[in-house]
Amino acid sequence: MFHDRLLASTADERSALVATPIIQGALRGEASLPSYIAFLGEAYHHVKHTVSLLAACRARLPRRLAWMAPDVDEYIAEESGHDEWILDDIAACGGNAEAVRDGRPLAATELMVAYAYDTIARGNPVGFFGMVLVLEGTSVALALNAADRIQRALRLPDAAFSYLRSHGELDREHTAHFAALMNRLDDRDDQRAVIHAAKMFYRLYGEVFASLPLPPASRIPEKLAA
Repeated sequence: MFHDRLLASTADERSALVATPIIQGALRGEASLPSYIAFLGEAYHHVKHTVSLLAACRARLPRRLAWMAPDVDEYIAEESGHDEWILDDIAACGGNAEAVRDGRPLAATELMVAYAYDTIARGNPVGFFGMVLVLEGTSVALALNAADRIQRALRLPDAAFSYLRSHGELDREHTAHFAALMNRLDDRDDQRAVIHAAKMFYRLYGEVFASLPLPPASRIPEKLAA
């Protein structure tokens, strides 16, 4: 089945993302408030594009993929408003949510979002589901575990984790749906487009995490970094 091949074809890229120092540190419970707020800020700057990206993908689906339109509509309905969850979390952490709303993302985040729009507009629009795989798969695998450890380390209220926890649970529900959707893709060019995009998005998303400030316990010792 194509979904199994998609996972196998992107396993190395997925492992590289998970190995990012800030992710490994979060899973060990190493966290700092500036790092967590920075993560939320970058999440806001890509999540706020999700509905627009899905709508653009839907509009460019070729006739052979018209059957996907209701599934894309369902994604749009479920993803609406998630960017506001993130701003609420930032405020619950004591951060300046409005400054994030009015600010600009890091270069890595801006490039990832730009690549998503470019994939839809210039390439095969179904390639956007490579981004869905990366963001939802990472959320299911890491978000819930990381949220518990970060909360314990920083002693933050539950209200500071609505995005990580709600998104992690929602994406867990999406996993089977996504697999079924991918298994209906029978065109080799469509399959290649999703695999290529997923590989690229794993790399791009990894660069977003690599751009975040590391908490002190996760920093690479100077001798090792030299």
